[in-house]
Amino acid sequence: MNEPTPRVIVIEDEPKIRRFIVMALEAQGWQAYEADCVKRGLIEAGTRQPDLVVLDLGLPDGDGLDFIRDLRTWSDCPVIVLSARASEADKVGALDVGADDYLTKPFGAAELLARVRAQLRRRSRTADGACVVEFGKVRVDLAKRTVERAGAALHLTPIEYRLLAYLISHPDRVLTHRQLLKDLWGPSHAGDNHYVRVYMAALRKKIEDDPSQPQHLITEIGVGYRFIA
Repeated sequence: MNEPTPRVIVIEDEPKIRRFIVMALEAQGWQAYEADCVKRGLIEAGTRQPDLVVLDLGLPDGDGLDFIRDLRTWSDCPVIVLSARASEADKVGALDVGADDYLTKPFGAAELLARVRAQLRRRSRTADGACVVEFGKVRVDLAKRTVERAGAALHLTPIEYRLLAYLISHPDRVLTHRQLLKDLWGPSHAGDNHYVRVYMAALRKKIEDDPSQPQHLITEIGVGYRFIA
């Protein structure tokens, strides 16, 4: 039985950029739908039930952040922000309200498509509900709460395990320091960025072949971290 064709909504007010993105997506065999403002984007999202949204932030009837906030009240559909706003504050702000990835303009079609494929894979794995995740030499059984490296049991502290489990439960998604602190340590620790840095360094020493050149627990400078299987 064939897999259903992914549906992607492109919300962008510049017609040339919007059409360029749509053509790139359709060339991959995906269904692409267009919207030029927040209101139209929300209508398309509610009607089409997309597998992914590509979103500009500067829209004529509002900010793309407003779209994300509204969408997150009823959908966990991945959102890739595509914006000319390149500051760390803009990236963190979008990710904190629920975006899954952030790509700055100007951009290349190849990178955008790679980001789209990564988010679609993540959505597929989430839908499958896989309990065992393997990457590199590591095997994590989320149901049994066990971790192995090269076939041997790997001891993680409770917080190290929670951090690893949280990251691998959100593969290919940029997770901000604030998100990790709020969900793992609680809202009162939302500003304690050093907590994450300390435990991430310890986790890399146990997980990565070369902690100084991590392949799976990736730093997004000034923003947070991303897990890549």
